[in-house]
Amino acid sequence: MTRLIGPEAETHLDWIGLTDALAAGHDLPVAELEDVFLYQGNRTLLNRSAWIAGLGLLVKAATVFPDNPAQGRPMVGGAVNLMSDDDGSLTAVLDFALVTKWKTAADSLLAARRLARPDSRDILIVGAGTVGASLRQAYAAAFPDARFTIWNRSADGAARFAAEHGARVAQDLESAVRAADIVTSATMTSAPILQGDWFHPGQHIDLIGAYRPDMREADDAALRRARIFVDNRRTTMDHIGELKDPLARGVITPDDIIADYYQLDRFTRSPDDITLFKNGGGGHLDLMTADYIQRQVQATA
Repeated sequence: MTRLIGPEAETHLDWIGLTDALAAGHDLPVAELEDVFLYQGNRTLLNRSAWIAGLGLLVKAATVFPDNPAQGRPMVGGAVNLMSDDDGSLTAVLDFALVTKWKTAADSLLAARRLARPDSRDILIVGAGTVGASLRQAYAAAFPDARFTIWNRSADGAARFAAEHGARVAQDLESAVRAADIVTSATMTSAPILQGDWFHPGQHIDLIGAYRPDMREADDAALRRARIFVDNRRTTMDHIGELKDPLARGVITPDDIIADYYQLDRFTRSPDDITLFKNGGGGHLDLMTADYIQRQVQATA
């Protein structure tokens, strides 16, 4: 029976539970993945397909239209279909925004739970958009005693975020980065705004925003100074400017990517390390998230 799962399912979900489900999903056979990107100007159509033996199949279509918010419409849209690994039947159609929100923030949170210092208290969110709001929720679940700061290009956007989600407003990005234990960045910038010279030993950097070959949030110095981790080598190194560009120019080499989530045992740090995680997403993570959501809904039905 096909189940329709909408935003109301959110009351049954838990950030820590989802990160545990993502970790468990990477103990299963390696996902088969295929991404198709289509571009028209600054607009993107991304079709992601994933199949994990023993878990299921997923097809997710995502549209990114950056000019939409100026017209009062969401920037991101799409649809998520979840299918059975047993017989290929459609088992659930899930709300796109629900799956994307929980997948994206939990992807970063899993890395932070492994790489950030457990005593991290100052968390800087860069970017006051929809993803920034979900990061505020997710990081609070794992770091309940943390203080949150928001920096945004628009002061009005930062002020609204601070009022709605509980955060201090940073006036200067450099000072805010230098003061943070964790920096989590979700912007639409194409030119780096985070400079590695601002980072300090013991810090964890979480990069989310860049998803196209022409986008970057952190500069070359950031990559040179940090121990680099990714959620999946296949979906980040050859597709996203954050790594594709510096790899092509020899700033870093493939060997500088220490591990991805299929090597979670290597997600470790020493006290003075600067760790940097690139959240690239991927259909396999959508599949794991959709499966978790479906199981949570079924358990409470």
